[in-house]
Amino acid sequence: MVRREIDHDPMPVEAVRLLRKMRGGAQAHLIECADGHAYVVKFTNNPQHRRVLPNEWIAAEFLRYLGLSTPETAVVNLSADFLAASPDIYIQLGRERQAVPAGWHFGSRFPGDPVRTVVYDFLPDTLLTKVANLGELAGMLAFDKWMGNADSRQAIFFRARVHELGPAGAPERLGFVAQMVDNGYVFEGPHWRFPDSAIQGLYFRSLVYEGVRGLESFEPWLDRILHFPEEVVDRAVNSIPRSWIEGDEEALERLLAQLLRRRARVPDLIAASREARNDPFPAWKK
Repeated sequence: MVRREIDHDPMPVEAVRLLRKMRGGAQAHLIECADGHAYVVKFTNNPQHRRVLPNEWIAAEFLRYLGLSTPETAVVNLSADFLAASPDIYIQLGRERQAVPAGWHFGSRFPGDPVRTVVYDFLPDTLLTKVANLGELAGMLAFDKWMGNADSRQAIFFRARVHELGPAGAPERLGFVAQMVDNGYVFEGPHWRFPDSAIQGLYFRSLVYEGVRGLESFEPWLDRILHFPEEVVDRAVNSIPRSWIEGDEEALERLLAQLLRRRARVPDLIAASREARNDPFPAWKK
C-alpha cells in the first residue's frame, strides 16, 4: 500500500509572465517562470477536476522511470500579486469567468524558447515516419493500457538535435522528436478507476504501429511495467503537493494499490486492442 511518509512539499517555481492561453479542455496557460523556462500550467480549479493534477504528476514520474520521452514537470506558484497583474488568467465556464486561485499548480515544461521553438501536434506521413523516437509510441500504448488512460494518446513534435543511427560518436543532425503529453486522463481522469476498451490509449495515426509484430515490439517498456517497483510509486505520490490531494489520500492509496495489481494484465490489454473495429496492428504475427 502506498502511504505518504514525508511532511514537506516540493519547491515551486515562481510564475513571472503570461505568454498565452492553450487549447484543450483543461484551459491550461503557457506561463514563463523565474527559472527561465516556460510551462504549460494546469490550474487546481481547471474544468476537468483537481485530480488531473496528481494524475499528471504521477504519470510524469512513471514515464521518466520507464524511459519514455515526456516534458519535465514543476510545481508552479501563482502569487496573488502575479494574478492581480495578469487579468487574462482565468477559467471560462460558459459565460462566467472564474478566477484562478493563488497557490501551487501543475506545470509541464515547454520544449525550448516559445518564441523560437515551433511545436506541432500533427505531422504528415512523410515526416511522421522520420521521427527519431517514433517507436516510443508502442511503449506509450503499454503505459496507457496499464494506467487506464481514457483519452487518446497525445504527443507533440519539434525539431531537436538527434544522433544518427550508427556507431558511438556518430554525428548529430537536426530532426523531429516526440514528447508524450497531456496525461490528465490516466485513471479515467477525475473518476480514478480503470476502464478497459480495445481502442483505449491508441494514437490516432495507425502508421505509428506498422512495425508492431507482437508483444516483443513493446519491449523494453512492457517488461519494465511488469516489474515496476513499488518504490517508484511511493516516490511519485510522496512528492505530490498536499493541497492537490487533500481529502483524497485514502482514495489515491486504494487506486495505486489496484494499479500495482494490474501490472500482470498489461500484455492481455495490449493484445485486446486487435479487437478494435480497425486492427491497429496489421503486421502482428497470427
